[in-house]
Amino acid sequence: MANKKILTIGFSLADDQIESCDFDSDISLLDWDIILFKPEIHDYLIRHESTFEGRPCLSDDQSFKLKAQSEHWRREIKAAIEHGKLVLVFLTELTPLSIATGKREYSGTGKNQKVTRIVTGYDNYQSIPLGLKPITSKGKEIKASEKNFECISSYWHEFSSLSSYKVIIEGEQAPCLLTKHGDKTVGTIYRSKNSNGALLCLPDIDFYPESFFVGEEDEANEGDWTIEAIQFSSRMIKSIISIEKSLRSAAELTPEPDWARDIKYKLDQEQIASQKLLKIERNLELIQAEKEAVIDEVKDLGRLRNLLYEKGKPLEFAILDALKIIGFEVSQFDNGESEFDAVFESKEGRLIGEAEGKDNKAINIEKLRQLAMNIHEDLEREEVSKPAKPVLFGNPYRLQPVNERPEPFTTKCISAATTSSTALVFTPDLFLIAKHLKDKRDARFAANCRKAILTSVGKVNFPALPKEIPLETGQPKSDNT
Repeated sequence: MANKKILTIGFSLADDQIESCDFDSDISLLDWDIILFKPEIHDYLIRHESTFEGRPCLSDDQSFKLKAQSEHWRREIKAAIEHGKLVLVFLTELTPLSIATGKREYSGTGKNQKVTRIVTGYDNYQSIPLGLKPITSKGKEIKASEKNFECISSYWHEFSSLSSYKVIIEGEQAPCLLTKHGDKTVGTIYRSKNSNGALLCLPDIDFYPESFFVGEEDEANEGDWTIEAIQFSSRMIKSIISIEKSLRSAAELTPEPDWARDIKYKLDQEQIASQKLLKIERNLELIQAEKEAVIDEVKDLGRLRNLLYEKGKPLEFAILDALKIIGFEVSQFDNGESEFDAVFESKEGRLIGEAEGKDNKAINIEKLRQLAMNIHEDLEREEVSKPAKPVLFGNPYRLQPVNERPEPFTTKCISAATTSSTALVFTPDLFLIAKHLKDKRDARFAANCRKAILTSVGKVNFPALPKEIPLETGQPKSDNT
């Protein structure tokens, strides 16, 4: 529909030419001319692990992800503006929460030791590179400001009846819309001094009313966009493009010619600032490299959780990681004729394993046939003198919480495993064992776990986790308490 490339973040429009992405996307905004952004973080709230002072409190992992994602959008929005793009933010509800700082305080010793996790306040507006200082306040009575309104006048004429403010802005920003009473800022505009770019913040709009979607009365098309939604999107796009043209014509900058960049025209302080910038860039590169290394480490360590919900190769690799932690020497075997998911051995014995993950079913006998063939093919190799112990690793009902899953192996599977002396390992059980041994080295417990796999026929019952001295976890507190 439009020559302008438009991207929506956090919501979608009923137009196939308008691309969209989620808040958690790592997309660059430099590929787009106009960006429409809603700073909504509801997915993080759903995953909060506790509360502090009545606000959701995120885990360390989710805290890092939210902060990193917010910093990503701050950088991208700022870069987009400086490169002449229009970024339009719909001022959605303020979402205050608490995130971990990575710091902990310890008090007491031994059984009386208390661990307090230090948290700090955060909100969804941290993703916007302006000091907006939003305060929750809701209403629909909005008027134009004396200045800065002209560029959005056509948009406001079209969508004022659908707009409502969810916050008022306390920061020192140039207002374009005010509350009808009290003159509180509910819409602002920031223009770049170095480009034709601008950041425009406007009252929120409901982009997903029920009338925008085909209902259950039309089962074949249920959930599709309605004609009303398509018409709304068309009007929205036209209005946004009109804003972009208005802003560009009002602040058209002449690109700096090459000859004007000659060093003889540069200010001394400009050159000093440029040198400082180079040093900062070098430091940022080092910090970014360190950050990426830690991110990779976190991902590698978190891969063990694939034992809880994965299938296929991701499950196989997690099994290999767990077996290494338990003390086995592990590998996968593929000579072009035979392929085994896992070959693992220790001083206690040698084993061959197959892995199976099921979405909504228990583990049946299908993989046992493949496992029996693998044992025979392995024994045919010249360097193998006796059959390996067969082990079937199963992750059934993998998308359900572990404590809500039915029996992992069918009765027929258990019966066949008994006949073939096969050990059946429920991979969430393996996860608990591997997690304990990864967190705390315990050679004796690891040996008992290896023995449990080697000697079991049917479902493996691992030894109980060693009892630990309990640590009292204190309530989170903010940095200034």
